[in-house]
Amino acid sequence: MPEKAEVSQEEVVHLVQLTAEEKALEKRLVRKVDARVMPLVILVYLMNYVDRNNYAAAKLQGLTEDLHMNDHQYQTGLSILFVGYLLMQIPSNLLLNYMGRPSVYIGTCVCVWGLVSALTSQVQSYGGIVACRFLLGFVEAPFFGGVLFYLSKWYTRSELSFRMSIFYSGSLLSGAFGNLIAAGILEGLAGKRGMAAWRWLYIVEGSVTCFFGLLVCFFLPDFPDTWRALSEENRSILVRRLAIEAAEADVDDAGGMSQIAGLKMAVSDEKTWAFALAYMAIAAAGSFQYFFPTLTRTLHYSNTISLLLVAPPYVFTVFYTLAHNWASDRLAKRFWFFVYPIPITIVGFVIFMTVDSFGPRYFSFFLMNATFAQNGILYSWIASSLPRPPAKRAAAYGLINMIANSASIWTPYTYFPSEAPYYRVALAVCIAAQVIGGLAALFVYVRLRALNARQARLDDDEVTLSEREMRRLETTARIEGIDVAAARRLQKGFRYML
Repeated sequence: MPEKAEVSQEEVVHLVQLTAEEKALEKRLVRKVDARVMPLVILVYLMNYVDRNNYAAAKLQGLTEDLHMNDHQYQTGLSILFVGYLLMQIPSNLLLNYMGRPSVYIGTCVCVWGLVSALTSQVQSYGGIVACRFLLGFVEAPFFGGVLFYLSKWYTRSELSFRMSIFYSGSLLSGAFGNLIAAGILEGLAGKRGMAAWRWLYIVEGSVTCFFGLLVCFFLPDFPDTWRALSEENRSILVRRLAIEAAEADVDDAGGMSQIAGLKMAVSDEKTWAFALAYMAIAAAGSFQYFFPTLTRTLHYSNTISLLLVAPPYVFTVFYTLAHNWASDRLAKRFWFFVYPIPITIVGFVIFMTVDSFGPRYFSFFLMNATFAQNGILYSWIASSLPRPPAKRAAAYGLINMIANSASIWTPYTYFPSEAPYYRVALAVCIAAQVIGGLAALFVYVRLRALNARQARLDDDEVTLSEREMRRLETTARIEGIDVAAARRLQKGFRYML
């Protein structure tokens, strides 16, 4: 095989940055991606949380009474969803990366979980609701981790946090409007056709989810290099800008790395485990969302008013989260934006645990919700800290999401009914989780600083590279059609985002 020709400094400059014309076109292309991708993933994420959390709303309108469930059985029904959810995390993301068709794969899963949710309306026993909840988690699993990986294939590090906060706003909007919708359904359809209101809740929301799943199948583009609506030049710009930022091509070795090899790389990277711990801490601290209607019920209003009171804290959090993550992108900072909400949320938990009056307790919900601002920061921090190759990134997202959501299996059991209206044990767990999350983020920060120092050393052409570093350079050289020396010059100046 002939050796690649030497590449001039001018050609390397062209490889490491877009031309002025390409940058102007890039802005238009990103807006086009935003208009096509973001509305679909937000809508489906909204329904993801609606279908997952309508269990709590259904409890207020007779689900536990109709199915003869005690408090322990209700908590089991809540947590069993995450058993199925965890089992599919890693296999699903590896399969998504292997197939290369997120539109079909994710869209089909959305339709199936909508169908499962709708059929939940027909359960007649505790065993039936547990089975449906388990299946719902199993078929919901591909969506969240899959979309995080999917967005990382479209956006650069400087764009990702804000987009992920927009994506995550779907769950926050579901917390707000999902409960408003639930209140309307529960009040308006109670007893219609001889069915309880909570059964109608599952039917209506599950049917809407199936519709959105079909939209994803037909309208969601797969990846930048396969979006047929774009010209070859435009596809090339979308792919090359990601390669430029990462200082290497965003492809698997030999164009198709073994998914098992990608999993081994993810497992062997200590950053994967630190991010998993940080994310699990956030999930544990945010566990109150599954009991939000129960918590607002402690304010001594009717069931309908309790559902309506959930909306304002979530709506406020949407705007706060978007501003929070936009600032993180603009300042190119992740650690500090992950850490500063921690004391805010702790103050909120303490207020709810210790105060009786309506005003301070309701205000505490706004403070507690600050934990959700950490999510978008963490998602984008993961993408920029575990950047390449895609097989590793897909496996890492699946593994991190699996470990993180294990918190949702056991946290429901910390909300002891006997502790109402303060739930001190549960909220003390939330406080401890936030502290642990902060320590995990500190570890990542220190580790990335060390890696940046090493990268600064490797910028010196006289430094001898390891075998693994040489393999990565050879892969980039092969993809870009340049020699190894030029590929090494491409990596100069690359740093992890702190």
